[in-house]
Amino acid sequence: MPWATTLILILAGLCGSALGQYNEEEDLAWLQYYLRQSRVSSYNYVPYYEEESPAYAYSYPSATDSEPEPEPEPQQAAPWRCPQECDCPPNFSSAMYCDTRNLRYLPFVPSRMKYVYFQNNLITSIQEGAFDNATELEWLALHNNQISSEKMGKRVFGKLQRLERLYMNNNNLTRLPGPLPRSLRELHLSYNQISKVPSNALEGLENLTALYLSHNFIFELGASLKGLKSLILADLSYNNLRKVPDGLPASLEQLYLEYNYINAIPDDYFQVSPRLLYVRMSHNSLTNQGLSSNTFNSSSILELDLSYNRLQKIPRVNTNLENLYLQGNQINGEQQ
Repeated sequence: MPWATTLILILAGLCGSALGQYNEEEDLAWLQYYLRQSRVSSYNYVPYYEEESPAYAYSYPSATDSEPEPEPEPQQAAPWRCPQECDCPPNFSSAMYCDTRNLRYLPFVPSRMKYVYFQNNLITSIQEGAFDNATELEWLALHNNQISSEKMGKRVFGKLQRLERLYMNNNNLTRLPGPLPRSLRELHLSYNQISKVPSNALEGLENLTALYLSHNFIFELGASLKGLKSLILADLSYNNLRKVPDGLPASLEQLYLEYNYINAIPDDYFQVSPRLLYVRMSHNSLTNQGLSSNTFNSSSILELDLSYNRLQKIPRVNTNLENLYLQGNQINGEQQ
């Protein structure tokens, strides 16, 4: 095993991070990024309960107070050179670090880059063609900025046909960016101001495995998840949903819908997802009248959180269920 992989596994064991399978170049890029950011930000997307620390912990240094300044023009560097605003380590020729520098614009991205980090800045816009030169990008970190949907080019990601991870959480987005490349595997859009997800907003993203849309204002999802054939995790918690999404992917394993306003679930709703393991729907408005006797009778579900709803009877569940949470309801001891 390469030394970088060994060190990453040790760090992951100490920090409780869950890592996927990476090749050596991704190991090195991840390690470089971790060492630089370990004191700046903290991520932990593991689901949590009230007695635990919040899963979405962000600890960023606040920008220094200053009067708004005219936005400077990005320096147009040669295609192989590193912009003067950023760091491009010689031993990581495909990584560019422009994070935590009070930048108000996106610097030029050289064509060789695969991993680019713009997080923790004051960026408000992404101009059309900003990434047209960087068609090899795989990771793009834009989180914790001030980017608004109105100041994004209509096809800023259009040429990034190798992009796998896009981080735009903690911005001012009011709608999903798009169109998005079909290569995308992770989409991080939590902590924005998105209110609606059109049914075709995620169309064609057949490689997407993780979708993070928590802490928005979403009141409607329609059937936007149905065509995501590789989706494993969908985090839709802390939104304004009144009903569950119309149809789930067969590949889904983790569904997080806590802190919404859902009051009913269709019969056999979870049967279309035979791999579903974790369902969390605490802090909703579920009643026994809105559930059928078979709603949660799925042999695959191992953990079901229905705490802090309006249930009066214990819902019928499958015998394979390992953890059932019902605190904060009005249970009278009867079974539905």
